[in-house]
Amino acid sequence: MKPLFLLAAILTAASAGAQVQMPDPSLIHGRALPAPELPTGTVTVRVVRESIGNDAPGQTVRVAIGGKTVTATTDAMGRAEFNSLAVGQEARATATVDGEALESQPFNVPTNGGLRVILVAGIAAAAERRAQEAAAAAAAPAVKGAVVFGGNSRVLMQFDNDSLQVYYVLEVVNNARARVDVGAPLVVELPPGASQATSLEGSSKVGALSGDRLTITGPFDAGTTSVQIAFRQPYGGSTWTLEQRWPAAFEQVTVGVEKVGALAMASPQLPTTSEVTADGGTVFVLGRGPALAAGQPMRVTLTNLPYESPTPRYVALSLAAALLALGAWMGFGSGSRDTSRRALTDRREALLQELDQIDARRRDGTMSAERHAARRQRLLQDLEQVYGELDQTTTGPQGGGEGVAA
Repeated sequence: MKPLFLLAAILTAASAGAQVQMPDPSLIHGRALPAPELPTGTVTVRVVRESIGNDAPGQTVRVAIGGKTVTATTDAMGRAEFNSLAVGQEARATATVDGEALESQPFNVPTNGGLRVILVAGIAAAAERRAQEAAAAAAAPAVKGAVVFGGNSRVLMQFDNDSLQVYYVLEVVNNARARVDVGAPLVVELPPGASQATSLEGSSKVGALSGDRLTITGPFDAGTTSVQIAFRQPYGGSTWTLEQRWPAAFEQVTVGVEKVGALAMASPQLPTTSEVTADGGTVFVLGRGPALAAGQPMRVTLTNLPYESPTPRYVALSLAAALLALGAWMGFGSGSRDTSRRALTDRREALLQELDQIDARRRDGTMSAERHAARRQRLLQDLEQVYGELDQTTTGPQGGGEGVAA
């Protein structure tokens, strides 16, 4: 299966219409982020306690750069600003909050624009408190309640030859303070034809796959439980419809599919669609829609799918095989090489014609790069074999009968 190499980019692009969630403070603590809107040589350092938004005003911040240390005091927003720093120089920001020493990672002052640095106090204490709360919640009996698939849940699709690689990224949200028992597992029946279903790295163990069924078993802890799976979905034409019923309500529906050629997506549950470009230049069609009730089908129709009927290829291969068989029979029966050579020549021309066709489809965007590369390699291998057999028909003694020297 393909790695989910574009997931992060598509989630970021899709988040514009979803609810905003604050990042984990431990992931951004001490990191310098580019700020092209700031004047060159400017670095701002924001100091907070435990979480973004819990600003710490009146704190002394120090920036060590070029063997010197400059200081500033955080304002009401917890932000200290340093101007006219030497560009290209390595620097480090430090502060002490409630007796805790905070230090950034080293950073270089950019030659264009500025940087924003954030220092977070109390990360360890907050993590310990959350662990204690989680342990207490796990020990408490679950209460009856309901869960939903949160606004960051989404369905993503990428092409893999003549199949789709489908990803269900589900966030089971329990808005209660205690664990919730919904009364029965959440069961998701995958679409007909789905195969090779697997759980992705980072998915919660409460989600289990068995064949074409995903079972998510509670009780569910307070907050978010992430369940992520992938499966292969073949399609047999230029149009395919995904129909999926969900065992819990969706707060917001988001579906993304890799755009190849003139592909289009339509759904009564996705009134808004747009195109987003991920890292590497890959374009996705992204659809968004409002809340979806539990049990209500989500129908997404894809048209202009990259699809090549196998019938012409099978006919060509069968004809080529018949010609080769006829050539071999006539060669064995009469000792003649001419018929066999004509059959090989016909086979060569058919392969060259098919090679031109797939190159044209790649140029006009109706065939993906991966499918084109795989098909082209097979054709070149077949051509190499045909040319080898043609060479054999022209080697060795020629002619025969009277007048040929023994």
